[in-house]
Amino acid sequence: MTRTWEISDVEDAARARIATARLASAYGVAPLERIRLTASLSTRLRRCLAKGGTWRLALETGTEGGEGTVLRAVLTPSPEASAAGEPPWRMSVPRPRPAPEADAAGEVTADGPAEALLGADEDTALVLDRLREREALVAFHREELHQTNQGVVALHAELDAAGRAQREAFAAERAARTEAEHARRRLTFLADASAVLTASLDHHEIVRRLPGLLVPEYASHVDVWLFDQDSDPGGVPAHPAAAVRAARTGRPQYAAGHPGGLPGVDDQPPSALDPGRPLLCIPLPTRRAPLGVLTLSPPGERWDPDDAVMLVELTRRASIAIDHAQRYEHNRDIAETLQRALLTELPATPGLALAARYLPATHGLNIGGDWYDAFRQRDGGVIVVVGDVTGHGLRAAVMMSQLRTALRAYAVDGGGPGRLLTRLHTFLHDLQPDLFATAVIARFHPDEPTLTWAGAGHPPPVLREPDGRVRVLDAKPGAMLGIPLHQEIADHTVRLEPGSTLALYTDGLVERRARGIDPGIERLARVLGSFGPRELATDLEGSADGILRPLLSDSERDDDVCLLLCHHTGPA
Repeated sequence: MTRTWEISDVEDAARARIATARLASAYGVAPLERIRLTASLSTRLRRCLAKGGTWRLALETGTEGGEGTVLRAVLTPSPEASAAGEPPWRMSVPRPRPAPEADAAGEVTADGPAEALLGADEDTALVLDRLREREALVAFHREELHQTNQGVVALHAELDAAGRAQREAFAAERAARTEAEHARRRLTFLADASAVLTASLDHHEIVRRLPGLLVPEYASHVDVWLFDQDSDPGGVPAHPAAAVRAARTGRPQYAAGHPGGLPGVDDQPPSALDPGRPLLCIPLPTRRAPLGVLTLSPPGERWDPDDAVMLVELTRRASIAIDHAQRYEHNRDIAETLQRALLTELPATPGLALAARYLPATHGLNIGGDWYDAFRQRDGGVIVVVGDVTGHGLRAAVMMSQLRTALRAYAVDGGGPGRLLTRLHTFLHDLQPDLFATAVIARFHPDEPTLTWAGAGHPPPVLREPDGRVRVLDAKPGAMLGIPLHQEIADHTVRLEPGSTLALYTDGLVERRARGIDPGIERLARVLGSFGPRELATDLEGSADGILRPLLSDSERDDDVCLLLCHHTGPA
């Protein structure tokens, strides 16, 4: 179908435009496409009228691009405009419906201008309705977008609050971790410092170690005032008033121009001796009375409260260590005096040479219950004994002296080694039921070619014969002295040739914690057998030292060592 119009004036143009709109509507062209077509055609027609001449508008149907039928408008220029190079104008719109039926004249005709305007208004109304729908849709989406934006803003606010809470939690966690690390560092320092202070039993050494532990991390200066030092003839040095108050009250004092805010510490004015430096004066407490005062200067402006609490606790532990060391030194002095008084010189006996050695332990209280003794009986016999009271310290030394005295008293009445040990067993059990002892006793007589001995829970004697052979006298001994058991300890007798040497000893000589006692006894037998007969006969003292050197090659000993050598030279 093709419709054509000749256009030479405005009325022709209006009728052509109206007819184009009518036909587009009849073909079912969408309102928007119809408005686009008529609007573009109107613009083109105004240009044609401006150039003059007769233009030809053709409206035809057809196909385009294989995508369905279209309604195509073609505006051909006038001959004058075509000669001037004006190209034809074309525009196509989709055509959903088939061609409409023609009117009575066989064509669709254009109405008057008023009806044409009404038709144009109808198209415009359709477009406006469509625009209103679009505006409503846009308003709906705008409201949706506004609500979404409000939700996003609220979400951002929640995320910001969550972020702040998370940052605060992280900051609190870092602070807690830092505080825990500081607490761990203080506890580690306190444990290490306590170990250093308690490792020594010399209170002067403990006092010397304190500044090295505290400077420079926890103090810039440390002064230890022990009250017993004020008795020195050099005079009493001046001490801060806060230190004197701490000594009198037993409470820590802080002397400075500002409050310290330290828990458990009293604030005092600055010290007149050093007004520009804060001082922390902590008493050295004991169960009876303070031993002295520890005065500290801070490493910076002031102490952290937790550091001050740690310093008070360290001072308490240092006081305990100093008190224990002083008690130890006091007991050691008494025990050493007692031990020196009891370890008397050995008697000079015809036909028998004696040499003894006593070495205290190198750990702990260096005084124990080991002892040796040698004395004559009325019949001319000689009793030699080596014993060991369990434990160390003053109590063991006192018990050792009582056993030594009791043995000498019992020996006055005569009797062999077994009988003497039996009486010592009863004596110890009745006197000290919670103390025990071991001992070995040997009896020599110049008119008898035999050696009589007996043991009670003690390492066996070792006998070196003149030909160099060594025997361990391990006949069945009695049980330990003092145990709650009735026992009769028997004597043992061996033949004794001139030139023989008997070794009596305590377990500190042969027993080692990692190896036991039997390997040590075997070593003692080998060392004793390595000496020549003349060496033992001429230098028994040097031989005693020669036995100790290889057996005590390790410098650390947990027990006392006692050795008694008896060399039989023959009849006087």
